[in-house]
Amino acid sequence: MASPRELGFRMPAEWEPQACTWLSWPSNRALWPGHYDLIPAKFAEFAAAISRFQPVRINAADALREEAERELRAAKADLSVIELTDIPTDDVWCRDHGPIFVKNDRTGEVALTDWEFHGWGGKFEASLDNRVPGRVASRLGLRHFAYPFELEGGSIEVSGDGLLLTTEAVQNNPNRAEGRDDAAFHAALREGLATDELLWIGEGLAHDDTDGHIDNLARFVAPRAVLTVTESDATSPNHAPMRENLRRLREMRPDGRPLEVLELPLPRPIHLAGRDLPPSHANFLIVNGGVLVPTYGQDTDATALGVIGECFPGRKAVGIDCRALLIEGGALHCLSQQQPA
Repeated sequence: MASPRELGFRMPAEWEPQACTWLSWPSNRALWPGHYDLIPAKFAEFAAAISRFQPVRINAADALREEAERELRAAKADLSVIELTDIPTDDVWCRDHGPIFVKNDRTGEVALTDWEFHGWGGKFEASLDNRVPGRVASRLGLRHFAYPFELEGGSIEVSGDGLLLTTEAVQNNPNRAEGRDDAAFHAALREGLATDELLWIGEGLAHDDTDGHIDNLARFVAPRAVLTVTESDATSPNHAPMRENLRRLREMRPDGRPLEVLELPLPRPIHLAGRDLPPSHANFLIVNGGVLVPTYGQDTDATALGVIGECFPGRKAVGIDCRALLIEGGALHCLSQQQPA
């Protein structure tokens, strides 16, 4: 069968026009120890914020529908643009278990790619999650390209015109890569998402369950501009790895040209649920006309809103407190997946 690339599909950049944002409603109390009761309302707050910019589709088993509708009403979401779909999941992290959409610019057709998801290298149960892309394809009647490699949406960043940025900490981790044909995997990334060049940085944040997803570290904000996190505290375990990632980005020459590299400060670690958790303002979500920025009740919040807002002139920057969401290790980008228009 011809690949998405051969058929004229590519993965658009996140700032390109979107039809909607996909989410997955919270469903697993065990993953939010001692704090689950905070999560549905916080999740509804996020969904409501997106609904003020564009449509939202939420994977939610029918048993969760009543709760979801109640919480969305309480959050003053625009229910006229929210659709609940009877697709069960193991929990909320739609960036990683949801489909990765591609679009054919010539015909306007949107399709989806379906990669293996096994709970970030087998750390968590993911049997329902792994079936989500296929169910979305069936529900929407979209063309469906399946690949036998483990790939999480939060582990890749694309420029929309051929560059893919990722981390060695995730893609080369034995919990995902053991026994894998690396050349075939890289070819699948090129053919499935229409990428010409893979760009690699090294380590992720300390205590990150994903092993180092790129969406906590470095994000494309324009085709050749990257916003990356930095740690000024020399005693932090993130100081040296983030400095090395910054060095690599500054030395990259995709297409023979340097990237514009912008810096974003890391917040201090947050101690919740008995452990230190890794907050990052880089986990922002771009929507039509806006950019939703995770905040953490720290002095870096205002800096992040300013820096990220300046990267997207013409879009409204909205801060959302993500401290409760961080209990399970993620924030706004991790929770969501865009479908191109």
